[in-house]
Amino acid sequence: MSHPIRVLIAKPGLDGHDRGAKVIARALRDAGMEVIYTGLRQTPEQIVEAAIQEDVACIGLSCLSGAHGHLFPQVVQLLKEKNAADILVVGGGVIPDDDIPALKASGISEIFTPGTSTAVAVEYIRNNVRK
Repeated sequence: MSHPIRVLIAKPGLDGHDRGAKVIARALRDAGMEVIYTGLRQTPEQIVEAAIQEDVACIGLSCLSGAHGHLFPQVVQLLKEKNAADILVVGGGVIPDDDIPALKASGISEIFTPGTSTAVAVEYIRNNVRK
């Protein structure tokens, strides 16, 4: 019997809107994944610490405040420093198309923008987490 995929959903920075994060958390849960939601206003350090403690296979970052270019790469860098770079990191939120290449170059595996079907995110995570 295989274990369910464990995913941490996090809202880094000062962004106070978490409806999208809760929608994706519910979709992942409904797809059979174990979801840990860290809540609002988390630092990259708190997110990485929680991910390691919870032994997750994936971190989903959500940002609507425009700070994604600073916060998302920090999470990836901290994972590397903690020898946890095998954790898949995906992002979502209001992220301009022009910012996506730099985010991917920093180590964010995929970016899901508004209007992306939750089924697409579920399948991406299933197909790309460490086995």
